[in-house]
Amino acid sequence: MRLGVLDVGSNTVHLLVVDAHPGARPLPAYSHKVELRLAELLDEDGAISEAGVERLVHTLRDAMQVAEDKGVEDVLPFATSAVREARNSEEVLRRLALETGVELRVLSGEDEARLTFLAARRWLGWSAGRLLVLDIGGGSLEIAYGLDEEPDVAASLPLGAGRLTGSDLPGDPPDADDVRALRRRVRAEIARVVSDFTRYGTPDHVVGTSKTFKQLARIAGAARSAEGLYVQRELSRKKLEEWVPKLGGMSVLERSELPGVSEGRSRQLLAGALVAEAAMDLFGVETLDICPWALREGVILRRLDHLPTT
Repeated sequence: MRLGVLDVGSNTVHLLVVDAHPGARPLPAYSHKVELRLAELLDEDGAISEAGVERLVHTLRDAMQVAEDKGVEDVLPFATSAVREARNSEEVLRRLALETGVELRVLSGEDEARLTFLAARRWLGWSAGRLLVLDIGGGSLEIAYGLDEEPDVAASLPLGAGRLTGSDLPGDPPDADDVRALRRRVRAEIARVVSDFTRYGTPDHVVGTSKTFKQLARIAGAARSAEGLYVQRELSRKKLEEWVPKLGGMSVLERSELPGVSEGRSRQLLAGALVAEAAMDLFGVETLDICPWALREGVILRRLDHLPTT
């Protein structure tokens, strides 16, 4: 069957269309993405602005039309931290349902961590052993650890690259004092949860998912996305530590000219790098692998798990 997963995230609204069957690997068929940056469309009270809601309505209508054009049988729509934490979240959800027919499922941060972990487990297989999965989104950082398909422990922290950029790094390039202050803040937040994970033992395998980790790996020398999903890509802490001060001294335009860095994400790259560096350091990770599957694939896999096999 052809499924669509509609991800209303802090940075983008992304419709991923896949051909999927129980027991088989979902095959990507089409991708439709709009950079909405919901996290930047909040008013001073933390509500999604009227302009933001109107853009969201228009974007969802377009995405559903694309899903219909591509022959999608079932669309799985969900929203993450930007909608979840907006002061007017319930009002926005009602309006979207009324004006677009899309009833968004709002995932909790722990839901995000668990579904991302499922995707990483299915991608890597049982031979990967105990997994530690790190995912840096626009609004939050998700961390999950475990041996099975359900993690033993999962956490979500308000350390998304978009959120931190908007709140803590206003300059272009940012002021060095602001960067140092954000570094301290990020490390303090992550340090509070490290013991929740380390008491389960040392992971056999550490993976990073999300656009932020992919872009950081690319500027550190990993293979281009054009070389395919199945090429192994790594990010070492040593190389990341070399890049963080470089990124701190660059303007948004200069970052956008780095290999693999999109113009829309270049502003957030420094904050994402600070979060990645802190997580790798505090969890004692020297090198992590980049996993191409993440939350959207986890949502699809969970849906397939509940389909009859005959």
